[in-house]
Amino acid sequence: MAVNLVNVEAVGKTYGTRTLLDAVSLGVSEGDRTGVVGRNGDGKTTLIRLLAKLEEPDSGRVTHQGGLRLGVLTQGDSLDPAATVRHEVIGDRADHEWAGDAKIRDVLTGLFGGLDLPGFPLGLDTVIGPLSGGERRRIALAKLLIAEQDLLVLDEPTNHLDVEGIAWLAGHLGARRSALVCVTHDRWFLDQVCTRMWDVQRGAVYEYEGGYSDYVFARAERERIAATEEAKRQNLMRKELAWLRRGAPARTSKPRFRIEAANELIADVPPPRDTAELMKFANSRLGKTVFELEDVTVQAGPKVLLKHVTWQLGPGDRVGLVGVNGSGKTSLLRALAEAAATGGDKQPAGGKVVVGRTVKLAYLSQEVAELDPNWRVLQAVESVRQRVDLGKGREMTAGQLCEKFGFTKEKQWTPVGDLSGGERRRLQILRLLMDEPNVLFLDEPTNDLDIETLTQLEDLLDGWPGSMLVISHDRYFLERTTDRVFALLGDSTLRMLPRGVDEYLERRHAAAEAAAPAPAPVKDKPAGDTRAAKKELQRIERQLDKLGEREAKLHAGIADNATDFAKVASLDAELRTLREEREELEMRWLELAEDA
Repeated sequence: MAVNLVNVEAVGKTYGTRTLLDAVSLGVSEGDRTGVVGRNGDGKTTLIRLLAKLEEPDSGRVTHQGGLRLGVLTQGDSLDPAATVRHEVIGDRADHEWAGDAKIRDVLTGLFGGLDLPGFPLGLDTVIGPLSGGERRRIALAKLLIAEQDLLVLDEPTNHLDVEGIAWLAGHLGARRSALVCVTHDRWFLDQVCTRMWDVQRGAVYEYEGGYSDYVFARAERERIAATEEAKRQNLMRKELAWLRRGAPARTSKPRFRIEAANELIADVPPPRDTAELMKFANSRLGKTVFELEDVTVQAGPKVLLKHVTWQLGPGDRVGLVGVNGSGKTSLLRALAEAAATGGDKQPAGGKVVVGRTVKLAYLSQEVAELDPNWRVLQAVESVRQRVDLGKGREMTAGQLCEKFGFTKEKQWTPVGDLSGGERRRLQILRLLMDEPNVLFLDEPTNDLDIETLTQLEDLLDGWPGSMLVISHDRYFLERTTDRVFALLGDSTLRMLPRGVDEYLERRHAAAEAAAPAPAPVKDKPAGDTRAAKKELQRIERQLDKLGEREAKLHAGIADNATDFAKVASLDAELRTLREEREELEMRWLELAEDA
């Protein structure tokens, strides 16, 4: 029988006049893998902070098993800005110790792309202070995963990870023995990692067995039977279920819900997109030419990102773009956007971008555009347009589109300055769509959006007639909204991937294996050689221990004589000599470890 690690009993939490959690009771046992979903602001983060005892409930109680080893990843971090990455992640372990630890090697390679932390100016010895929020978050996650825990509580662990990093993290968590509670809007990740779901809604928490696909079915069925939700929300949930059941790639291999019931529930639901109708409408709005690239070279400063690319984005094309960080995804979008904004006058470093005469581009960048903080939400949308034509005779007012994106009538009168990051992102997308573009560039559109808003955006895009280019690390969103995937693999080319993200990950894995140094041929060693290697290993370990003691004394001496510059300089010189000696010994230790 699984041991209960955490109990939450009749817990309530209120902020101001708003009750986020009302008499919630639940528990976490050994082996549980729980995903937490719900709208932004409904209490997901509050729930896991109470679970981890980072906050106290207003009522009820939270109890932990005695001696519980708990690891928590919060939205912020407690890293020392003056410390190095080595100090925070590896601690005081000597190089020969951590380099021989398979878990540490796996975490560093999975989160940073290599043991030498490529991309960080000084590798492990990079000081944390000047690093970006995304880099700091990966460091905090690495520190957490290297330690041993009974329970991991993670708040948005996939933020700032690319497609490869997310796939690695899913595999790593799946192989761990520790229990898991995870808040994330990444639905592919939830399907891969979680075996049950908590849905936080209006003060209550609903529990479902299975991953995200199972949750979609169970919630659609519950809402159909109970009739607790309005018809449009039921229909939207059923539409997503239809997409999941009709062969979406990379879903759970063996769905645990009853297939007969699922098929009955979606029997009258059409495919998400009428591709032929959308293509016909897109052609009428765009003509034959949208963007055509002829022998194009794209640079970022002196760095050449793409060379001699010939490619076209046609009317009605829905293209996903994946690639390694720094390969030029955003630079490509910017080059196309600049050509469109200048009527083709502004061209990339080489080649030519031809822009269709009827192209009306909307570009959602990763930065949230600044708006007058005193504007109301509805005012910010209506300043673009009062009504929007969605095609096929469908039209929406600014207020109706606001409601579709989760801005209720009351919320539409909220000042922009009072909105959260996710709400501002929603407003940014709204304003783009209100301008009735016929080409959309979306650069990481899922940042800060909750799952319910993502499904609403996907639903809206299903009926949007135009060409679309999407950069996203959210694999589910990419597969859901696009028809073809292209990749920038870091070799200055743009390649089509017929099998989408799966093929991208396979190509990246193959490239990493090809780049790895070939292992030295294995030779049979005489038993005497092996014994000699082990003896020398023991001798070097004793020497390393002594060097560590001498280093500690030198550090203490430097601290004691901080005002005596001559003395400090002398001690520091001795310390550098010791470090060189230690590095030589550690290299010899690694060589001998292979022999032994």
